[in-house]
Amino acid sequence: MKRRARRAKERRAQPKQQGARLEIKLDDLKGIVERAKIGPLSSTDLAALTAAVDTLAFVTQELLVQGASIERLRRILFGSQSEKMDKIFGKDPSDGGGAATTGGREGDAAGADVKGVGSAGERPKPPGHGRNGAAAYQGATRIKVAHTDLHRGDGCPGCTKGKIYPLLEPAMLVRIKGVAPLAANVYECDQLRCNLCGEVFPAPAPAGVGDKKYDETAAAMIGLLKYGAGLPFNRIEKLERGLGIPLPASTQWEVVEEAAKLLAPAHDALVDAAAQGEVVHNDDTSMKVLELTQESREEILAAAGKVANDRTGVFTSGIVAQVQDHRIALFFTGPKHAGENLADVLRRRADELRAPIQMCDGLDRNLPGDLETIVGNCLAHARRHFIDVVSAFPDECRHLLETLGVIYKNDATARARGLSPGERLRFHQAESGPIMAKLETWLRDQIEGRKVEPNSSLGEAIAYMRDRWPALTLFLRMPGAPLDNNICERALKKAILHRKNALFYKTLNGAHVGDIFMSLIHTAELNHAGPFEYLVALQRHHENVVANPSAWLPWNYEYALAQVARGAQGPRPPPSSDLRG
Repeated sequence: MKRRARRAKERRAQPKQQGARLEIKLDDLKGIVERAKIGPLSSTDLAALTAAVDTLAFVTQELLVQGASIERLRRILFGSQSEKMDKIFGKDPSDGGGAATTGGREGDAAGADVKGVGSAGERPKPPGHGRNGAAAYQGATRIKVAHTDLHRGDGCPGCTKGKIYPLLEPAMLVRIKGVAPLAANVYECDQLRCNLCGEVFPAPAPAGVGDKKYDETAAAMIGLLKYGAGLPFNRIEKLERGLGIPLPASTQWEVVEEAAKLLAPAHDALVDAAAQGEVVHNDDTSMKVLELTQESREEILAAAGKVANDRTGVFTSGIVAQVQDHRIALFFTGPKHAGENLADVLRRRADELRAPIQMCDGLDRNLPGDLETIVGNCLAHARRHFIDVVSAFPDECRHLLETLGVIYKNDATARARGLSPGERLRFHQAESGPIMAKLETWLRDQIEGRKVEPNSSLGEAIAYMRDRWPALTLFLRMPGAPLDNNICERALKKAILHRKNALFYKTLNGAHVGDIFMSLIHTAELNHAGPFEYLVALQRHHENVVANPSAWLPWNYEYALAQVARGAQGPRPPPSSDLRG
Protein backbone atom coordinates (compact mmCIF):
# COMPACT_ATOMS: atom_id res chain seq x y z
CA MET A 1 0.00 0.00 0.00
CA LYS A 2 2.89 2.38 0.76
CA ARG A 3 4.45 1.74 -2.64
CA ARG A 4 1.15 2.43 -4.40
CA ALA A 5 0.64 5.65 -2.44
CA ARG A 6 4.16 6.80 -3.30
CA ARG A 7 3.66 6.06 -6.99
CA ALA A 8 0.33 7.88 -7.00
CA LYS A 9 1.99 10.88 -5.33
CA GLU A 10 4.75 10.89 -7.97
CA ARG A 11 2.18 10.81 -10.75
CA ARG A 12 0.31 13.72 -9.19
CA ALA A 13 3.58 15.64 -8.95
CA GLN A 14 4.24 15.29 -12.67
CA PRO A 15 3.51 18.44 -14.73
CA LYS A 16 0.11 18.39 -16.34
CA GLN A 17 -0.71 19.63 -19.79
CA GLN A 18 -1.65 23.29 -19.81
CA GLY A 19 -4.46 24.84 -21.77
CA ALA A 20 -8.20 24.93 -21.77
CA ARG A 21 -10.11 21.69 -21.90
CA LEU A 22 -11.93 21.10 -25.17
CA GLU A 23 -15.26 19.27 -25.27
CA ILE A 24 -15.31 17.45 -28.63
CA LYS A 25 -18.14 15.19 -29.71
CA LEU A 26 -17.64 12.22 -32.00
CA ASP A 27 -19.94 13.75 -34.62
CA ASP A 28 -17.79 16.91 -34.62
CA LEU A 29 -14.67 14.83 -35.26
CA LYS A 30 -16.39 13.06 -38.14
CA GLY A 31 -17.31 16.45 -39.59
CA ILE A 32 -13.70 17.63 -39.37
CA VAL A 33 -12.55 14.49 -41.20
CA GLU A 34 -15.10 15.10 -43.99
CA ARG A 35 -14.04 18.74 -44.35
CA ALA A 36 -10.39 17.68 -44.53
CA LYS A 37 -11.23 15.74 -47.69
CA ILE A 38 -12.44 18.94 -49.39
CA GLY A 39 -9.81 21.50 -48.51
CA PRO A 40 -7.59 23.05 -45.80
CA LEU A 41 -8.93 23.03 -42.26
CA SER A 42 -9.79 26.18 -40.38
CA SER A 43 -7.83 27.10 -37.26
CA THR A 44 -10.73 25.95 -35.07
CA ASP A 45 -10.95 22.55 -36.78
CA LEU A 46 -7.17 22.18 -36.66
CA ALA A 47 -7.09 22.90 -32.91
CA ALA A 48 -9.86 20.39 -32.26
CA LEU A 49 -8.18 17.68 -34.33
CA THR A 50 -4.82 18.34 -32.69
CA ALA A 51 -6.40 18.05 -29.23
CA ALA A 52 -8.02 14.73 -30.20
CA VAL A 53 -4.74 13.32 -31.50
CA ASP A 54 -2.86 14.49 -28.40
CA THR A 55 -5.50 12.84 -26.20
CA LEU A 56 -5.21 9.58 -28.12
CA ALA A 57 -1.42 9.64 -27.74
CA PHE A 58 -1.69 10.35 -24.02
CA VAL A 59 -4.18 7.51 -23.43
CA THR A 60 -2.03 5.13 -25.46
CA GLN A 61 1.00 6.01 -23.34
CA GLU A 62 -0.94 5.48 -20.14
CA LEU A 63 -2.14 2.09 -21.39
CA LEU A 64 1.46 1.03 -21.90
CA VAL A 65 2.61 2.33 -18.53
CA GLN A 66 -0.35 0.96 -16.59
CA GLY A 67 -0.87 -2.12 -18.71
CA ALA A 68 -1.41 -4.46 -15.76
CA SER A 69 -4.14 -2.34 -14.18
CA ILE A 70 -5.90 -1.81 -17.50
CA GLU A 71 -5.74 -5.53 -18.18
CA ARG A 72 -7.41 -6.17 -14.84
CA LEU A 73 -10.03 -3.51 -15.58
CA ARG A 74 -10.68 -5.06 -18.97
CA ARG A 75 -11.45 -8.42 -17.33
CA ILE A 76 -13.78 -6.75 -14.82
CA LEU A 77 -15.66 -4.85 -17.54
CA PHE A 78 -15.95 -7.60 -20.13
CA GLY A 79 -16.11 -10.63 -17.94
CA SER A 80 -13.39 -12.82 -16.50
CA GLN A 81 -12.46 -15.17 -18.45
CA SER A 82 -10.83 -18.19 -17.24
CA GLU A 83 -7.56 -18.03 -15.37
CA LYS A 84 -6.40 -21.21 -17.04
CA MET A 85 -3.02 -21.15 -18.69
CA ASP A 86 -4.28 -21.68 -22.23
CA LYS A 87 -6.58 -18.67 -21.80
CA ILE A 88 -3.78 -16.52 -20.40
CA PHE A 89 -0.99 -17.42 -22.83
CA GLY A 90 -2.97 -18.91 -25.71
CA LYS A 91 -2.71 -22.29 -27.34
CA ASP A 92 0.63 -23.93 -27.96
CA PRO A 93 1.23 -23.94 -31.74
CA SER A 94 3.09 -27.24 -31.44
CA ASP A 95 -0.19 -28.84 -30.33
CA GLY A 96 -1.91 -27.74 -33.51
CA GLY A 97 -4.12 -25.39 -31.54
CA GLY A 98 -5.90 -28.26 -29.90
CA ALA A 99 -4.17 -28.48 -26.53
CA ALA A 100 -2.92 -26.13 -23.89
CA THR A 101 0.68 -25.71 -22.94
CA THR A 102 2.09 -27.90 -20.23
CA GLY A 103 1.93 -25.02 -17.79
CA GLY A 104 -1.70 -24.45 -18.63
CA ARG A 105 -2.58 -28.05 -17.96
CA GLU A 106 -0.88 -28.05 -14.61
CA GLY A 107 -2.11 -24.62 -13.56
CA ASP A 108 -5.75 -25.09 -14.44
CA ALA A 109 -6.63 -26.15 -10.93
CA ALA A 110 -5.56 -22.90 -9.29
CA GLY A 111 -8.73 -21.14 -10.30
CA ALA A 112 -11.14 -24.05 -10.06
CA ASP A 113 -11.52 -27.61 -8.91
CA VAL A 114 -9.30 -30.10 -10.68
CA LYS A 115 -11.28 -32.34 -12.98
CA GLY A 116 -8.47 -34.56 -14.02
CA VAL A 117 -4.75 -35.05 -13.77
CA GLY A 118 -2.15 -35.31 -16.47
CA SER A 119 -1.58 -33.77 -19.86
CA ALA A 120 -4.35 -32.86 -22.25
CA GLY A 121 -3.50 -35.78 -24.44
CA GLU A 122 -3.74 -38.16 -21.50
CA ARG A 123 -7.17 -37.03 -20.35
CA PRO A 124 -9.87 -39.48 -21.35
CA LYS A 125 -12.79 -38.07 -23.25
CA PRO A 126 -15.74 -37.61 -20.89
CA PRO A 127 -18.33 -40.34 -21.44
CA GLY A 128 -21.86 -39.62 -22.59
CA HIS A 129 -23.39 -37.19 -25.02
CA GLY A 130 -24.48 -34.38 -22.73
CA ARG A 131 -27.84 -35.95 -21.84
CA ASN A 132 -28.96 -37.18 -18.46
CA GLY A 133 -29.92 -40.81 -18.03
CA ALA A 134 -32.97 -41.96 -16.10
CA ALA A 135 -30.89 -42.52 -12.94
CA ALA A 136 -30.07 -38.80 -12.79
CA TYR A 137 -33.73 -37.88 -12.14
CA GLN A 138 -33.72 -38.66 -8.44
CA GLY A 139 -36.69 -36.39 -7.75
CA ALA A 140 -38.88 -37.96 -10.42
CA THR A 141 -41.93 -40.07 -9.63
CA ARG A 142 -41.25 -43.73 -10.46
CA ILE A 143 -44.15 -45.53 -12.10
CA LYS A 144 -44.12 -49.26 -12.68
CA VAL A 145 -45.55 -50.27 -16.05
CA ALA A 146 -46.44 -53.96 -16.46
CA HIS A 147 -47.14 -55.88 -19.64
CA THR A 148 -50.87 -56.16 -20.25
CA ASP A 149 -50.78 -59.04 -22.75
CA LEU A 150 -47.51 -60.87 -22.03
CA HIS A 151 -46.53 -62.73 -18.84
CA ARG A 152 -43.71 -64.90 -17.57
CA GLY A 153 -43.61 -68.25 -19.38
CA ASP A 154 -45.72 -67.14 -22.34
CA GLY A 155 -44.63 -68.10 -25.81
CA CYS A 156 -42.39 -65.68 -27.63
CA PRO A 157 -44.45 -63.52 -30.01
CA GLY A 158 -41.36 -63.05 -32.15
CA CYS A 159 -39.94 -66.47 -32.96
CA THR A 160 -43.07 -68.32 -31.68
CA LYS A 161 -40.82 -71.12 -30.36
CA GLY A 162 -39.22 -69.90 -27.14
CA LYS A 163 -40.65 -68.68 -23.85
CA ILE A 164 -40.25 -65.20 -22.39
CA TYR A 165 -38.88 -64.40 -18.92
CA PRO A 166 -38.51 -61.07 -17.03
CA LEU A 167 -35.25 -59.10 -17.05
CA LEU A 168 -33.88 -57.49 -13.92
CA GLU A 169 -33.47 -54.08 -15.55
CA PRO A 170 -36.62 -52.39 -16.87
CA ALA A 171 -36.72 -50.30 -20.02
CA MET A 172 -36.52 -46.62 -19.07
CA LEU A 173 -38.81 -43.97 -20.52
CA VAL A 174 -38.40 -40.39 -19.24
CA ARG A 175 -41.11 -37.78 -19.72
CA ILE A 176 -40.54 -34.28 -18.34
CA LYS A 177 -43.55 -32.05 -17.65
CA GLY A 178 -43.73 -28.34 -17.00
CA VAL A 179 -45.37 -27.39 -13.71
CA ALA A 180 -45.71 -24.18 -11.74
CA PRO A 181 -43.10 -23.70 -8.99
CA LEU A 182 -46.03 -23.10 -6.64
CA ALA A 183 -49.31 -24.85 -7.38
CA ALA A 184 -52.63 -24.49 -5.59
CA ASN A 185 -55.60 -26.70 -4.80
CA VAL A 186 -59.02 -25.14 -4.33
CA TYR A 187 -61.30 -27.40 -2.27
CA GLU A 188 -64.98 -26.80 -3.00
CA CYS A 189 -66.59 -28.13 0.15
CA ASP A 190 -70.32 -28.81 -0.07
CA GLN A 191 -72.46 -26.91 2.41
CA LEU A 192 -75.80 -27.96 3.86
CA ARG A 193 -78.16 -25.50 5.55
CA CYS A 194 -81.00 -26.20 7.89
CA ASN A 195 -84.23 -24.69 6.59
CA LEU A 196 -85.51 -24.22 10.15
CA CYS A 197 -82.63 -22.87 12.26
CA GLY A 198 -80.44 -21.70 9.37
CA GLU A 199 -77.28 -23.40 10.60
CA VAL A 200 -74.79 -24.26 7.82
CA PHE A 201 -72.81 -27.51 7.80
CA PRO A 202 -69.80 -27.40 5.42
CA ALA A 203 -68.19 -30.67 4.39
CA PRO A 204 -64.91 -31.29 6.28
CA ALA A 205 -61.68 -30.83 4.35
CA PRO A 206 -59.85 -33.99 3.27
CA ALA A 207 -57.50 -35.54 5.77
CA GLY A 208 -54.08 -33.91 5.90
CA VAL A 209 -55.11 -30.64 4.26
CA GLY A 210 -55.00 -28.60 7.45
CA ASP A 211 -56.21 -25.06 7.94
CA LYS A 212 -53.12 -23.17 6.73
CA LYS A 213 -53.29 -21.46 3.36
CA TYR A 214 -49.56 -21.83 2.66
CA ASP A 215 -48.06 -25.27 3.03
CA GLU A 216 -44.50 -25.87 4.24
CA THR A 217 -43.58 -26.78 0.68
CA ALA A 218 -44.59 -23.28 -0.44
CA ALA A 219 -42.18 -21.62 1.99
CA ALA A 220 -39.43 -24.02 0.98
CA MET A 221 -39.95 -23.35 -2.73
CA ILE A 222 -40.10 -19.57 -2.33
CA GLY A 223 -36.96 -19.62 -0.19
CA LEU A 224 -35.17 -21.85 -2.67
CA LEU A 225 -36.10 -19.62 -5.62
CA LYS A 226 -35.26 -16.39 -3.80
CA TYR A 227 -32.16 -17.25 -1.77
CA GLY A 228 -30.92 -20.33 -3.61
CA ALA A 229 -31.49 -19.37 -7.24
CA GLY A 230 -31.43 -15.56 -6.88
CA LEU A 231 -34.95 -14.98 -8.25
CA PRO A 232 -36.42 -11.78 -6.72
CA PHE A 233 -39.92 -11.78 -5.25
CA ASN A 234 -41.33 -9.58 -8.02
CA ARG A 235 -40.14 -12.00 -10.72
CA ILE A 236 -41.68 -14.93 -8.87
CA GLU A 237 -44.89 -12.89 -8.64
CA LYS A 238 -44.92 -12.31 -12.42
CA LEU A 239 -44.17 -15.95 -13.13
CA GLU A 240 -46.91 -17.25 -10.85
CA ARG A 241 -49.44 -14.71 -12.13
CA GLY A 242 -48.81 -15.94 -15.66
CA LEU A 243 -49.51 -19.49 -14.45
CA GLY A 244 -52.79 -18.51 -12.83
CA ILE A 245 -51.51 -18.67 -9.23
CA PRO A 246 -51.37 -15.06 -7.95
CA LEU A 247 -48.73 -14.66 -5.25
CA PRO A 248 -47.85 -11.03 -4.40
CA ALA A 249 -44.27 -10.20 -3.46
CA SER A 250 -45.39 -8.94 -0.05
CA THR A 251 -47.11 -12.27 0.63
CA GLN A 252 -43.99 -14.18 -0.37
CA TRP A 253 -41.98 -12.18 2.15
CA GLU A 254 -44.49 -12.94 4.92
CA VAL A 255 -44.29 -16.65 4.11
CA VAL A 256 -40.48 -16.87 4.22
CA GLU A 257 -40.27 -14.62 7.28
CA GLU A 258 -42.58 -16.94 9.18
CA ALA A 259 -40.68 -19.99 7.94
CA ALA A 260 -37.35 -18.50 9.03
CA LYS A 261 -38.56 -18.57 12.65
CA LEU A 262 -39.06 -22.33 12.34
CA LEU A 263 -35.69 -22.79 10.63
CA ALA A 264 -33.74 -20.72 13.17
CA PRO A 265 -33.02 -23.59 15.63
CA ALA A 266 -31.40 -25.68 12.88
CA HIS A 267 -29.40 -22.66 11.71
CA ASP A 268 -28.20 -22.05 15.26
CA ALA A 269 -27.14 -25.70 15.48
CA LEU A 270 -25.16 -25.24 12.25
CA VAL A 271 -23.32 -22.29 13.80
CA ASP A 272 -22.50 -24.40 16.88
CA ALA A 273 -21.25 -27.24 14.70
CA ALA A 274 -19.18 -24.92 12.49
CA ALA A 275 -17.45 -23.53 15.58
CA GLN A 276 -15.96 -27.00 16.19
CA GLY A 277 -14.46 -27.21 12.69
CA GLU A 278 -10.90 -28.32 12.03
CA VAL A 279 -10.60 -25.90 9.09
CA VAL A 280 -12.53 -22.65 8.59
CA HIS A 281 -12.58 -20.50 5.45
CA ASN A 282 -13.83 -16.92 5.50
CA ASP A 283 -14.20 -13.94 3.20
CA ASP A 284 -16.78 -11.25 2.53
CA THR A 285 -18.43 -9.32 -0.27
CA SER A 286 -20.22 -5.99 -0.31
CA MET A 287 -23.97 -5.81 0.28
CA LYS A 288 -26.56 -3.06 0.65
CA VAL A 289 -29.12 -2.80 3.47
CA LEU A 290 -31.35 0.24 3.03
CA GLU A 291 -32.28 0.78 6.67
CA LEU A 292 -28.66 0.56 7.86
CA THR A 293 -27.79 4.21 8.50
CA GLN A 294 -24.45 5.39 9.84
CA GLU A 295 -25.95 5.75 13.32
CA SER A 296 -27.39 2.22 13.40
CA ARG A 297 -24.12 0.89 12.01
CA GLU A 298 -22.16 2.53 14.82
CA GLU A 299 -24.61 1.13 17.40
CA ILE A 300 -24.15 -2.43 16.10
CA LEU A 301 -20.37 -2.14 16.10
CA ALA A 302 -20.34 -0.52 19.55
CA ALA A 303 -22.46 -3.38 20.93
CA ALA A 304 -19.83 -5.77 19.56
CA GLY A 305 -17.04 -3.80 21.24
CA LYS A 306 -15.79 -2.33 17.96
CA VAL A 307 -14.99 1.27 17.13
CA ALA A 308 -16.65 2.30 13.89
CA ASN A 309 -13.75 4.49 12.70
CA ASP A 310 -16.04 5.96 10.04
CA ARG A 311 -16.66 2.51 8.60
CA THR A 312 -19.31 2.89 5.94
CA GLY A 313 -19.37 -0.55 4.34
CA VAL A 314 -21.99 -3.28 4.64
CA PHE A 315 -20.92 -6.84 3.95
CA THR A 316 -22.11 -10.38 3.60
CA SER A 317 -19.49 -12.61 5.20
CA GLY A 318 -19.15 -16.20 4.12
CA ILE A 319 -17.74 -18.87 6.43
CA VAL A 320 -17.21 -22.46 5.32
CA ALA A 321 -16.16 -24.91 8.03
CA GLN A 322 -14.84 -28.44 7.59
CA VAL A 323 -16.25 -30.52 10.45
CA GLN A 324 -15.21 -34.16 10.29
CA ASP A 325 -16.50 -35.31 6.90
CA HIS A 326 -19.02 -32.48 6.54
CA ARG A 327 -18.90 -28.92 5.26
CA ILE A 328 -20.98 -26.10 6.73
CA ALA A 329 -21.64 -22.80 4.95
CA LEU A 330 -22.72 -19.77 6.98
CA PHE A 331 -23.67 -16.26 5.87
CA PHE A 332 -23.81 -13.08 7.97
CA THR A 333 -24.91 -9.70 6.62
CA GLY A 334 -24.24 -6.40 8.37
CA PRO A 335 -21.52 -3.86 9.11
CA LYS A 336 -19.11 -6.42 10.56
CA HIS A 337 -16.14 -7.70 8.60
CA ALA A 338 -15.53 -11.39 7.93
CA GLY A 339 -13.03 -11.63 10.78
CA GLU A 340 -15.48 -10.20 13.30
CA ASN A 341 -18.20 -12.61 12.21
CA LEU A 342 -15.74 -15.49 12.40
CA ALA A 343 -14.87 -14.43 15.94
CA ASP A 344 -18.55 -14.57 16.91
CA VAL A 345 -18.69 -18.15 15.61
CA LEU A 346 -15.45 -19.30 17.23
CA ARG A 347 -16.56 -18.06 20.65
CA ARG A 348 -18.87 -21.10 20.64
CA ARG A 349 -15.90 -23.43 20.21
CA ALA A 350 -15.28 -26.10 22.85
CA ASP A 351 -12.41 -25.14 25.16
CA GLU A 352 -10.66 -28.49 24.81
CA LEU A 353 -10.24 -28.19 21.04
CA ARG A 354 -7.03 -26.81 19.58
CA ALA A 355 -7.05 -23.69 17.43
CA PRO A 356 -8.53 -24.31 13.98
CA ILE A 357 -6.78 -23.77 10.67
CA GLN A 358 -8.09 -20.58 9.08
CA MET A 359 -7.87 -20.07 5.31
CA CYS A 360 -8.40 -16.55 3.97
CA ASP A 361 -6.76 -13.94 1.78
CA GLY A 362 -4.14 -11.54 3.09
CA LEU A 363 -6.49 -8.83 4.42
CA ASP A 364 -6.22 -8.15 8.16
CA ARG A 365 -9.99 -7.69 8.43
CA ASN A 366 -10.43 -11.44 7.85
CA LEU A 367 -8.64 -12.28 11.13
CA PRO A 368 -10.78 -12.98 14.22
CA GLY A 369 -9.05 -10.52 16.54
CA ASP A 370 -7.77 -11.99 19.79
CA LEU A 371 -9.05 -15.50 19.08
CA GLU A 372 -6.29 -17.88 18.09
CA THR A 373 -6.28 -19.51 14.66
CA ILE A 374 -3.55 -21.10 12.55
CA VAL A 375 -3.67 -18.77 9.56
CA GLY A 376 -3.07 -19.92 6.02
CA ASN A 377 -3.30 -17.61 3.03
CA CYS A 378 -4.83 -18.34 -0.34
CA LEU A 379 -2.46 -19.41 -3.12
CA ALA A 380 -5.10 -18.55 -5.72
CA HIS A 381 -5.04 -14.91 -4.55
CA ALA A 382 -1.26 -14.80 -4.82
CA ARG A 383 -1.46 -16.42 -8.25
CA ARG A 384 -4.00 -13.84 -9.40
CA HIS A 385 -1.55 -11.00 -8.74
CA PHE A 386 0.72 -12.49 -11.40
CA ILE A 387 -2.16 -13.01 -13.83
CA ASP A 388 -2.85 -9.28 -13.54
CA VAL A 389 0.64 -8.42 -14.86
CA VAL A 390 1.12 -11.24 -17.35
CA SER A 391 0.90 -8.94 -20.38
CA ALA A 392 3.86 -6.87 -19.14
CA PHE A 393 5.98 -9.74 -17.76
CA PRO A 394 4.98 -12.89 -19.68
CA ASP A 395 8.14 -14.95 -19.08
CA GLU A 396 8.35 -14.40 -15.33
CA CYS A 397 4.61 -14.95 -14.86
CA ARG A 398 4.66 -18.11 -16.93
CA HIS A 399 7.43 -19.53 -14.74
CA LEU A 400 5.49 -18.89 -11.54
CA LEU A 401 2.13 -20.06 -12.89
CA GLU A 402 3.61 -23.29 -14.22
CA THR A 403 5.33 -23.91 -10.88
CA LEU A 404 2.08 -23.43 -8.95
CA GLY A 405 0.39 -25.64 -11.52
CA VAL A 406 2.59 -28.54 -10.39
CA ILE A 407 1.55 -27.91 -6.77
CA TYR A 408 -2.13 -28.04 -7.69
CA LYS A 409 -1.55 -31.16 -9.73
CA ASN A 410 0.04 -32.80 -6.69
CA ASP A 411 -2.95 -31.80 -4.56
CA ALA A 412 -5.30 -33.30 -7.15
CA THR A 413 -3.29 -36.51 -7.05
CA ALA A 414 -3.62 -36.62 -3.26
CA ARG A 415 -7.41 -36.23 -3.53
CA ALA A 416 -7.64 -38.87 -6.25
CA ARG A 417 -5.77 -41.31 -4.04
CA GLY A 418 -8.04 -40.59 -1.07
CA LEU A 419 -5.10 -39.73 1.21
CA SER A 420 -5.76 -38.90 4.85
CA PRO A 421 -4.66 -35.43 6.08
CA GLY A 422 -1.44 -36.88 7.49
CA GLU A 423 -0.68 -38.84 4.32
CA ARG A 424 -1.45 -35.77 2.20
CA LEU A 425 0.96 -33.69 4.32
CA ARG A 426 3.79 -36.19 3.85
CA PHE A 427 3.03 -36.41 0.13
CA HIS A 428 3.20 -32.63 -0.28
CA GLN A 429 6.37 -32.41 1.81
CA ALA A 430 8.04 -34.94 -0.48
CA GLU A 431 6.66 -33.78 -3.83
CA SER A 432 5.78 -30.10 -3.39
CA GLY A 433 8.28 -29.04 -0.71
CA PRO A 434 11.38 -28.94 -2.99
CA ILE A 435 9.40 -27.13 -5.71
CA MET A 436 8.19 -24.43 -3.31
CA ALA A 437 11.72 -24.04 -1.91
CA LYS A 438 13.05 -23.38 -5.42
CA LEU A 439 10.20 -20.94 -6.05
CA GLU A 440 11.04 -19.02 -2.88
CA THR A 441 14.68 -18.77 -4.01
CA TRP A 442 13.56 -17.57 -7.43
CA LEU A 443 11.30 -14.89 -5.90
CA ARG A 444 14.10 -13.64 -3.67
CA ASP A 445 16.57 -13.61 -6.56
CA GLN A 446 14.24 -11.47 -8.70
CA ILE A 447 14.43 -8.62 -6.17
CA GLU A 448 17.85 -9.06 -4.57
CA GLY A 449 19.47 -9.81 -7.93
CA ARG A 450 17.96 -6.56 -9.30
CA LYS A 451 16.20 -8.44 -12.09
CA VAL A 452 12.86 -6.83 -11.23
CA GLU A 453 12.18 -3.31 -10.04
CA PRO A 454 10.60 -3.60 -6.55
CA ASN A 455 8.17 -0.74 -7.28
CA SER A 456 6.95 -2.30 -10.52
CA SER A 457 3.70 -4.21 -10.74
CA LEU A 458 5.62 -7.48 -10.90
CA GLY A 459 7.70 -6.42 -7.91
CA GLU A 460 4.53 -5.81 -5.92
CA ALA A 461 3.18 -9.25 -6.88
CA ILE A 462 6.46 -10.82 -5.74
CA ALA A 463 6.40 -8.81 -2.51
CA TYR A 464 2.84 -10.03 -1.80
CA MET A 465 4.04 -13.65 -1.96
CA ARG A 466 7.26 -13.11 -0.02
CA ASP A 467 5.53 -11.20 2.79
CA ARG A 468 3.01 -14.03 3.22
CA TRP A 469 5.23 -17.00 2.42
CA PRO A 470 4.74 -18.87 5.75
CA ALA A 471 0.95 -18.56 5.47
CA LEU A 472 0.96 -19.48 1.77
CA THR A 473 2.92 -22.67 2.48
CA LEU A 474 0.96 -23.82 5.55
CA PHE A 475 -0.05 -26.94 3.60
CA LEU A 476 3.60 -28.09 3.91
CA ARG A 477 3.48 -27.98 7.73
CA MET A 478 -0.08 -28.63 8.91
CA PRO A 479 -2.18 -31.71 8.07
CA GLY A 480 -5.45 -30.73 6.47
CA ALA A 481 -4.38 -27.19 5.50
CA PRO A 482 -5.95 -26.29 2.13
CA LEU A 483 -4.16 -24.56 -0.74
CA ASP A 484 -6.69 -21.81 -1.31
CA ASN A 485 -9.94 -20.18 -0.29
CA ASN A 486 -11.86 -21.06 -3.45
CA ILE A 487 -14.61 -22.95 -1.63
CA CYS A 488 -15.55 -19.82 0.33
CA GLU A 489 -15.47 -17.67 -2.79
CA ARG A 490 -17.83 -20.12 -4.47
CA ALA A 491 -20.14 -20.00 -1.45
CA LEU A 492 -20.25 -16.20 -1.61
CA LYS A 493 -21.66 -16.49 -5.13
CA LYS A 494 -25.01 -17.16 -3.41
CA ALA A 495 -24.89 -13.68 -1.88
CA ILE A 496 -23.50 -12.12 -5.06
CA LEU A 497 -26.30 -13.69 -7.11
CA HIS A 498 -28.85 -12.19 -4.73
CA ARG A 499 -27.13 -8.80 -4.93
CA LYS A 500 -27.11 -8.82 -8.73
CA ASN A 501 -30.80 -9.65 -8.99
CA ALA A 502 -32.48 -8.15 -5.93
CA LEU A 503 -29.87 -5.35 -5.52
CA PHE A 504 -30.30 -4.96 -1.75
CA TYR A 505 -32.00 -6.00 1.47
CA LYS A 506 -34.52 -3.52 2.82
CA THR A 507 -33.99 -4.24 6.52
CA LEU A 508 -31.56 -6.05 8.76
CA ASN A 509 -34.33 -8.52 9.57
CA GLY A 510 -34.69 -9.24 5.86
CA ALA A 511 -30.94 -9.77 5.63
CA HIS A 512 -31.07 -12.17 8.59
CA VAL A 513 -33.85 -14.18 6.94
CA GLY A 514 -31.77 -14.37 3.78
CA ASP A 515 -28.72 -15.50 5.76
CA ILE A 516 -30.70 -18.32 7.39
CA PHE A 517 -32.06 -19.63 4.09
CA MET A 518 -28.71 -19.31 2.27
CA SER A 519 -26.86 -21.08 5.08
CA LEU A 520 -29.27 -24.02 5.19
CA ILE A 521 -29.59 -24.30 1.39
CA HIS A 522 -25.88 -24.17 0.62
CA THR A 523 -24.93 -26.46 3.51
CA ALA A 524 -27.43 -29.02 2.22
CA GLU A 525 -25.91 -28.73 -1.25
CA LEU A 526 -22.36 -29.14 0.09
CA ASN A 527 -23.44 -32.34 1.84
CA HIS A 528 -25.37 -33.71 -1.17
CA ALA A 529 -28.75 -33.39 0.55
CA GLY A 530 -31.82 -32.07 -1.24
CA PRO A 531 -32.33 -28.50 0.06
CA PHE A 532 -36.04 -28.48 -0.77
CA GLU A 533 -36.79 -31.68 1.15
CA TYR A 534 -34.56 -30.49 3.99
CA LEU A 535 -36.38 -27.16 4.40
CA VAL A 536 -39.75 -28.92 4.32
CA ALA A 537 -38.67 -31.45 6.97
CA LEU A 538 -37.41 -28.72 9.33
CA GLN A 539 -40.75 -26.92 9.16
CA ARG A 540 -43.01 -29.95 9.46
CA HIS A 541 -41.08 -31.30 12.45
CA HIS A 542 -40.37 -27.99 14.13
CA GLU A 543 -41.09 -29.28 17.64
CA ASN A 544 -38.66 -32.16 17.19
CA VAL A 545 -36.02 -29.77 15.81
CA VAL A 546 -36.38 -27.49 18.85
CA ALA A 547 -36.02 -30.49 21.19
CA ASN A 548 -32.81 -31.75 19.55
CA PRO A 549 -31.53 -29.42 16.79
CA SER A 550 -28.19 -31.23 16.36
CA ALA A 551 -30.14 -34.27 15.13
CA TRP A 552 -31.61 -32.24 12.26
CA LEU A 553 -28.53 -31.20 10.32
CA PRO A 554 -28.38 -31.88 6.57
CA TRP A 555 -26.31 -35.05 6.90
CA ASN A 556 -28.38 -36.72 9.65
CA TYR A 557 -31.92 -35.34 9.41
CA GLU A 558 -33.12 -38.38 7.42
CA TYR A 559 -32.17 -40.57 10.38
CA ALA A 560 -34.23 -38.28 12.62
CA LEU A 561 -37.16 -38.52 10.20
CA ALA A 562 -36.96 -42.29 10.36
CA GLN A 563 -37.00 -42.15 14.15
CA VAL A 564 -40.11 -39.98 14.11
CA ALA A 565 -41.78 -42.29 11.61
CA ARG A 566 -41.12 -45.27 13.88
CA GLY A 567 -42.88 -43.45 16.68
CA ALA A 568 -39.84 -43.11 18.95
CA GLN A 569 -40.04 -40.87 22.00
CA GLY A 570 -37.68 -38.44 20.29
CA PRO A 571 -35.12 -38.60 17.51
CA ARG A 572 -31.79 -39.87 18.78
CA PRO A 573 -28.86 -38.76 16.60
CA PRO A 574 -26.36 -41.32 15.36
CA PRO A 575 -22.97 -41.32 17.12
CA SER A 576 -21.32 -39.36 14.27
CA SER A 577 -23.57 -36.31 14.85
CA ASP A 578 -21.72 -35.29 18.03
CA LEU A 579 -19.41 -32.63 16.59
CA ARG A 580 -18.11 -31.09 19.78
CA GLY A 581 -15.61 -33.78 20.69
